[in-house]
Amino acid sequence: MPATRPASLPASVLVLGIGNVLWADEGFGVRCIETLAETFEVPPHVRLLDGGTQGLYLLPFLEQADALLVFDAIDYGLAPGTLKVVRDADVPAFMGAKKMSLHQTGFQDVIATAQLLGRCPPLLTLIGCQPVELEDYGGGLRPAVAAAIAPALEVAFRELQDWGVTLVPGRSSSADLADPSIRRHAYEDGRPAEELACRVGDDRFFPGAG
Repeated sequence: MPATRPASLPASVLVLGIGNVLWADEGFGVRCIETLAETFEVPPHVRLLDGGTQGLYLLPFLEQADALLVFDAIDYGLAPGTLKVVRDADVPAFMGAKKMSLHQTGFQDVIATAQLLGRCPPLLTLIGCQPVELEDYGGGLRPAVAAAIAPALEVAFRELQDWGVTLVPGRSSSADLADPSIRRHAYEDGRPAEELACRVGDDRFFPGAG
């Protein structure tokens, strides 16, 4: 942990997953939060939130937090499935370096707005994963990205421990998580067969598709 980070432990911690589960590996952050909630119980001062693509609607959640940990799919130009961790002042820069979707623009704006208002959490950590595939509407995580969930959670555990947070095996129930109907296995297992599902569009109508 960088020496410049505050020495006092945060009283309120927000663990946030952002991304769009409809676009294959874009859903990495959301699936990390989902897995965390399904396997561990968090203490009362820790909030788990599926932020999806809500953009500035997430601002009130940041304003209430003293520390923020974010999971997201980020294009770092690395090998697919590679994790990269950035902290504090580096977080907005990395989220804006190469935007893959509107949700990243939106979340970069959330951080900037919180900073402008003087309400940004003093502790920020981004756990990003290099995606494999994004251009697959209705698709699930690719194997390399799905395999990165467990290592990403291990990084999160160490970070949370540094913030004085202890996780115990169990489950965390929260109204801030996705509906069970779109949880990872329900969503991916319910996908139509290849010949029945439109993957990237009909090339008769969408130039360059197919």
